[in-house]
Amino acid sequence: MFHGFDRLQSVDAVILYTHLSSNFIYVLSMADMSCSLISPELGTTSFLCKQRLICPKLGILRCNSQQDLDFFDSFQLSGKKSKHQRVFGVPSCYQSRTQSFVIKCNNNPQNVDLPRYYSKKEKKPFPVPILELRRAARERMKSGKGQPKRAAPPPKNGLLVQRMIPLAYAVLNARTTLINNLKRLLKVVPVQACKYCNEIHVGPVGHPFRSCRGPNSSIRKGKHEWVNAVVEDIIVQIEAYHLYDRLGKRIPHEERFSVPRIPALTELCIQAGVDLPEYPTKRRRKPIIRISKSEFIDADESELPDLPSQDSKPMLLAETPDSEIIPPSDKQQIVLVAEETLKVWEKMRMGANRLMKMYPVRVCGYCPEIHVGPTGHKAQNCGAYKHQQRNGQHGWQSAVLDDLIPPRYVWHVPNLEEPLLQKELRNFYGQAPAVVEICVQGGAAVPEQYKPTMRLDVGIPSSVREAEMVV
Repeated sequence: MFHGFDRLQSVDAVILYTHLSSNFIYVLSMADMSCSLISPELGTTSFLCKQRLICPKLGILRCNSQQDLDFFDSFQLSGKKSKHQRVFGVPSCYQSRTQSFVIKCNNNPQNVDLPRYYSKKEKKPFPVPILELRRAARERMKSGKGQPKRAAPPPKNGLLVQRMIPLAYAVLNARTTLINNLKRLLKVVPVQACKYCNEIHVGPVGHPFRSCRGPNSSIRKGKHEWVNAVVEDIIVQIEAYHLYDRLGKRIPHEERFSVPRIPALTELCIQAGVDLPEYPTKRRRKPIIRISKSEFIDADESELPDLPSQDSKPMLLAETPDSEIIPPSDKQQIVLVAEETLKVWEKMRMGANRLMKMYPVRVCGYCPEIHVGPTGHKAQNCGAYKHQQRNGQHGWQSAVLDDLIPPRYVWHVPNLEEPLLQKELRNFYGQAPAVVEICVQGGAAVPEQYKPTMRLDVGIPSSVREAEMVV
């Protein structure tokens, strides 16, 4: 698909020339005799509008090799704009009144591949390749050679990043609002969950695709058995160990049951500055004194004045019990709740992504285990593929946002009047995160960043015979 080709408003356009080596398509519109140049590499579409262009004969469509070379030599490409000196096959007398303008294409691609399914036997790819990490480490050592050591900035020195504290409260409140709104939407938007695997489907009936990988799936030939879903099926509760001191010693294997486990996003917000009475944590007011690379001591804080009252910090919202959930009363209220849910979903993800850039989060490369802290714990509870060779130890690496907040992609239902998907037309359907699909079926507008995977512009055949005719 050429960028900008779908931006052409004239439907009766004739392709004049195609140059395969430079990937240019030159188009002449028969409606207003306007010429356009389409380049997939430049990301923009440049148009040449003729105010009084008269084409008495179709002989201008003839071309020879010498004219072809002269035509492409006349272009001067600079950055993302193209300057045209003359138009192919059009006399110079008609080129005196030429106006050019540039239309920028959308940054989001038209269609992208669906999210890849990683087998349990595969290791997660590193966010940054190992070679790049080693190259960056060598550059840091080379640039810092002979230079005095600088003091570690927060949060490496034990202090909080003050500008991140309001963001941590906002992320935690967004998570609470998201859970409360999803409980209300589940009363009016049906969501199905498989009894044997973790797959879910948004709609009154489940999809017919045989993709179940749960127990005895071979006996059922991969067929799902659908039941009503709950919030925990949509928002996956990734848990992590709660650290009283995030710079303290790593959790050993023997203490794995004595350390409480809480949602990983909540632990990230606590380390970023959120104070929860039920989960105490150590707050330093002076930077640590580093003795060696792995040893440090706390500075003396006895001479510091008492801390001020906590009244200035934002209020934290509370989750609504299931018995007190009130569903939306009418269609308009459903749309309002769906739009608010989309906003808090994006707010939570964007805020968590900013926090992860400041406070490190680790993930096991073999299993979904998450640890919020500079180094992973030592608990040998990894049960992934070939964990016996590693003695149950985790392979820690830097986590990405989808590791902390899994999006849970589901099949997009293009027509709510016909919610049952056809098994033979699977390649024509798109996917979206479960929260986004619930909000879209509730009446909210589709966000731009999710349109490529939802395949909204793909025509779905009306029958299997029509699908077989698609090339």
